[in-house]
Amino acid sequence: MSGLHHVTAIAGDPIRNFGFYTRDLGLRFVKKTVNFDDPGTYHFYYGDETGRPGTILTFFPWAGVSAGRRGVGETHQTAFRVPQRSLGYWTQRFTEKGIAYEALEKRFGESVLPFTDPDGMALALVGIPGAENEPGWSNGDVPAEHAIRGFHGVTLLLDSAAKTAAVLTDVFGFKETGREGSVIRFEASGDAEGSVVDIYEAKGFLRGHQGGGSVHHIAFRAADDAEQGKMAQKLVSNHGLHPTEQRDRNYFRSIYFREPGGVLFEIATDIPGFAVDEPVATLGRELKLPVFLEQHRKQIEDVLPSLEESVS
Repeated sequence: MSGLHHVTAIAGDPIRNFGFYTRDLGLRFVKKTVNFDDPGTYHFYYGDETGRPGTILTFFPWAGVSAGRRGVGETHQTAFRVPQRSLGYWTQRFTEKGIAYEALEKRFGESVLPFTDPDGMALALVGIPGAENEPGWSNGDVPAEHAIRGFHGVTLLLDSAAKTAAVLTDVFGFKETGREGSVIRFEASGDAEGSVVDIYEAKGFLRGHQGGGSVHHIAFRAADDAEQGKMAQKLVSNHGLHPTEQRDRNYFRSIYFREPGGVLFEIATDIPGFAVDEPVATLGRELKLPVFLEQHRKQIEDVLPSLEESVS
């Protein structure tokens, strides 16, 4: 199975971020941990009931972070799948919740509802016929029938598409399936979550810079270490790109590289998954730390803001 594994973005206030994604969007909070490289800050994971690859949006929330600026060399928009008939429900919900959204539009024959999160991150809901037959998790507020089903895909804003397209097709198994104006659509095999990457060619546009509301990196799926290794070899031999050494992220194992357009890409293994250190029934309840940070748990817990006020 190919496609997106997860998308990681930068947020400001962690409590505001937690409330928006769990309450307003109704995603499941599947993991509460810390940034392994900066353990004084949270790393939040949101997704479906079990945190399947292709449903996971993660955040590094840094209180007081300055806003990012969207531009070339960045992820332009991150889109979720919902049932086609649920777009009316979501439009009404956004209005009631005071969530900024734009008018429905058509892209590649699909109905798209663009909106932004409290940090200005560009998001969209895409109405997918038949998505109501996919598993839907309910937080008790957003009904399961209208629930977000995972990612539809991402849009990259790049100077030029050709070299990035070569990586998508050769290394990740995507195929070009259409063009609309300056946007080229690539799709992974099957109709699974996170199977779409659109490249918006915008030569000469201002370059973006990262901050609150920016996507930090996009992760693509590898079934296991062996498949990840084959992808890494293709990056080196066919594209002259040099991924990092493998890093253990507890719930997947990762390598990273800058694709030719400047976006940070990750290749993450599907294994071992989010139930490796807590049962599915209680995902996200307790702060989970990697073994090397466990000895510092008390100090870490003392500096992290409590999420309890957001739960009440």
